Amino acid sequence: MLDTLKLGFIGGGNMAAALIGGLIAKGAHGANIVVVDPTEAARLRAEQAWGARAAATPGPELADRDVIVLAVKPQQMREVCGQLALHLGNSLVLSVAAGIRIQDLSRWLNGHVRIVRAMPNTPALSGLGMTGLAANAGVSEADRATASAIANAVGKSVWVPAEAQIDAVTAISGSGPAYVFYFIEAMQQAAQELGLSAEDGRTLAVETFIGAATLAGQSSEPVDVLRERVTSKGGTTYAALTAMDSAGIKATFVRAMHAAAARGKAMGEEFGRD
Repeated sequence: MLDTLKLGFIGGGNMAAALIGGLIAKGAHGANIVVVDPTEAARLRAEQAWGARAAATPGPELADRDVIVLAVKPQQMREVCGQLALHLGNSLVLSVAAGIRIQDLSRWLNGHVRIVRAMPNTPALSGLGMTGLAANAGVSEADRATASAIANAVGKSVWVPAEAQIDAVTAISGSGPAYVFYFIEAMQQAAQELGLSAEDGRTLAVETFIGAATLAGQSSEPVDVLRERVTSKGGTTYAALTAMDSAGIKATFVRAMHAAAARGKAMGEEFGRD
């Protein structure tokens, strides 16, 4: 599928670059890709790194695209869709912008109905991304397969049954890498306070996250069972977890993700206003 797919990317930033790099690694051809970005550096990267065509604004070259990926900031989406609508054929539209609802995209694109919302995350830059996908009624099974192929080029993906759940995906995996980096920062700080070097602290923290996440992914057992196996009553892990529970860290962490989901919903309402 990917070797013949004609793609258009509106926005040539880091997420677009991750997707394009992953797609080319899986068989897509740079000559079949058009990248639209007002920034000269992004256009040069598209041309020089991938052999793609580049343009500063949406134009007629987008009319024959199989898929157009909207990879711009949420606050830019209405303006971008207004420009794109003048040149949009019957392409499948894949939006990776947080918060922006399908109904608003459809309205800004003059009633276009083949739209998928996707929420990838930054580990896509390393080929280890996680993407949540949701579609409207105008999306066929073939369209779903195409959207999955694009998302899976940079990691894994899941389809959620209702678009509203994309806000939860955003809170869990879209924003999730920042939570992991936050805890790695804390582990590095503790390592240095306990007398380890900054380099050793970083290595210990990062490799522990990689190892634990890999184990959780490979194991058929629930993560609470895996946690309990590391936690001997009265031991060092027990002392650490007891301190976290006393500080209400888990409850605070859960509330934080509810806040992220609420912000995603609010963004849709804010940017989707007439």
